[in-house]
Amino acid sequence: MDNKQPLIFAGSSNSKFAEKISKYLNIDLGKVGLKRFSDGEIWVKYRENVRGRDVYIIQSTMPPADNLMEMLIMIDAARRSSAKRVTVVMPYFGYARQDRKDQPRVAITAKLVANLITKAGADRVITMDLHAAQIQGFFDIPFDHLYASRIFTKLFEHVDSQSLVVVSPDVGGIKLARSYAKRLNAGLAILDKNRPEANVAEIMNIIGDVNNKDVLLVDDLIDTGGTFVSAIKALKEHGARKVYGVATHPLFSSTAIERIESSPIDTLYVTDSIPLNNLEHYTKISVQTASELFGEAILRSYNNESISSLFDINKD
Repeated sequence: MDNKQPLIFAGSSNSKFAEKISKYLNIDLGKVGLKRFSDGEIWVKYRENVRGRDVYIIQSTMPPADNLMEMLIMIDAARRSSAKRVTVVMPYFGYARQDRKDQPRVAITAKLVANLITKAGADRVITMDLHAAQIQGFFDIPFDHLYASRIFTKLFEHVDSQSLVVVSPDVGGIKLARSYAKRLNAGLAILDKNRPEANVAEIMNIIGDVNNKDVLLVDDLIDTGGTFVSAIKALKEHGARKVYGVATHPLFSSTAIERIESSPIDTLYVTDSIPLNNLEHYTKISVQTASELFGEAILRSYNNESISSLFDINKD
């Protein structure tokens, strides 16, 4: 392998995504041995020399927790093998939803994961659409935060901006929704909801006008789909003409896909930050690849070039 190229290694959580990045960069994936002992303990060995090289480890950290542990072991193995610089590429940053103490005696897992990644020996992190942007502040190493809006907004440039309204599912997502509205020159609305427990939301009110409008519902992730589908139904009840959705990270636990398919949404666009299988039987979910966005970020990072244009949330 050319010593002037970065070394790119794939964890097991999203190997197809890593292959797409390597194809975009025209660089073969590095050889790494990943296996488990009979009790499930993870074993890692780089099967090529990484001494003095820039190493990029591609791994999403959605459940199970083995994905996170595998990534930490890969970081440690690269550091102990005298890699010059270790960059963690996390298309999906898991455990980010617990980002503050919103009630007594709970953990802040986003900070815990940040500590683990740093302590393991990472020099840099590249990720996309964090659940809360302030998680960047949990790190004391360089952190590049990419935005999928650069991918999704291209899909709606043909829609009449006068009839399009971008909707945030909650107050916390208003900055993300505003960035879409600015890029598309569209209107903006917010759902006022109450969340009595995790994965359960009650739509209380819609702040903004969606009557006889095409609506773009924007979120960073979809888990069970209950909240998202409730939002779709509420928008339809308030007169929305067509409802489109974008969600960067398709966790899709439980019966999420079936819920979305049976909802009145026209199309839901997601990225491949988390692998999805057997979607050929479903018609309302469209997967857009984020591999080129990450590939460009890796290339610019390796060449010490600015990548600010890739993660600028504001309108270009």
